[in-house]
Amino acid sequence: MTSSHADLVRRNKEFTLASWTAQDSWNPLSMARAEGVYFWDADGKRYIDWSSQLVNVNVGHGHPHVIKAIQDQVAQVAYAYPGIATEPRARLGEMLREIAPSGLVKSFFTNGGADAVENAMKMARLYTGRQKVMTRYRSYHGATFGAMTAGGDPRRLANEPGVPWVVHVHGPYAYRSPAYRGRTEAEGDQAVVDQIEETIQFEGPENVAAILLEGYNGTSGVMQGGETFWRGIQSICDRYGILLIIDEVMSGFGRTGEWFGVNHYPYVKPDLMAMAKGLTSGYVPMGGVMVTEPIATHFADHPLWGGLTYSAHTLACAAGIANIEVYKNENLIENARSMGKVMRKGLMDLAENHPSIGEVRGTGLLQVIELVTNRETREPMSAWNQPATEPMKKLAGKLRELGMNTFVRFNWIFCAPPLVVTEEQMQEGLGIIDQALDITDQSYQGS
Repeated sequence: MTSSHADLVRRNKEFTLASWTAQDSWNPLSMARAEGVYFWDADGKRYIDWSSQLVNVNVGHGHPHVIKAIQDQVAQVAYAYPGIATEPRARLGEMLREIAPSGLVKSFFTNGGADAVENAMKMARLYTGRQKVMTRYRSYHGATFGAMTAGGDPRRLANEPGVPWVVHVHGPYAYRSPAYRGRTEAEGDQAVVDQIEETIQFEGPENVAAILLEGYNGTSGVMQGGETFWRGIQSICDRYGILLIIDEVMSGFGRTGEWFGVNHYPYVKPDLMAMAKGLTSGYVPMGGVMVTEPIATHFADHPLWGGLTYSAHTLACAAGIANIEVYKNENLIENARSMGKVMRKGLMDLAENHPSIGEVRGTGLLQVIELVTNRETREPMSAWNQPATEPMKKLAGKLRELGMNTFVRFNWIFCAPPLVVTEEQMQEGLGIIDQALDITDQSYQGS
């Protein structure tokens, strides 16, 4: 069956519901085929996938090695319930131990990132006997009930009051946070760490099971602390016997130019690590939680109360194995690192020519442009957690018109193409953004 773009959109809207939007305002792209960093709509228009869909198609679209692995597995064993041992499950667990941060030894497989976070919090609370989990306001951890509460993303407000045992704290955001005013970035990081420790003291350290942080901040704006912040967090965890849960759902599997975002801070020792997205690059849904030996040992003789029908799905495990092989065989971690440098140079060059760029943040292939109406006052082009302003709406429309698919959220443009991106494709994407930024420059009010 072949449909035009308009007909495909009409039928999708007539028979299905879309996430995160009022249905009448849903105006989706269509996708008829995809390859590498591109996809084509039902009318044949090509788009560069500047956000890797939901920052998850790390190995690019249509990778033959991954496709063949799934085909081979479905012909052998398409499904086994989670209580059965399978070859792909064992092999994927083995491969993950080889690439994970030191100390993480066993994997519990889930259906995606949100339930990976849910299970990580559950394991931390079962293991410690404590109830509370501390998370950042400016964070995102998924859309299931507990994970949605854990995230500080404003979408959690539809879930209020949520679970009662999540406590939010302020985090690093050097460009805007009051903690950094009149201070160096390191001094601001320390002020944030001190605030977090004070909150823990108010809540009672004996009640806090874990601190949950993204290995590298993602859709909340790519706001990342430095060495002072991360050393401070590790010190707090050590001092009070609090577990550290690292959420690598978005930042894992090469996205930041390292296997995992937390690898940028080798002195940080995660007790649990949630993962998904780049684990299978979206070819088959999958997530997981990795734990240290003491936590794994605890569950040797204590029940692990978790699991769903499709946990450790054989096709997902096969896709995960194939993805890790692609990362290694095609040097995609290194490519993300080198192309990230090309991207940063290109974005900084854009900042020289476009006054509406207030700041560029991130590393590897996880970077963001923050747009402002005035560089001196840092007035955002569109306010956080408010409807998009006309300039940002027009900017988003222009990017789509020019053949780019990416997140435009609040006053941010996200830059996270697949890890297979070439320098030529990088320049293509930067060129599209260059044209679109003329729109926000027209609303710039600085001198």
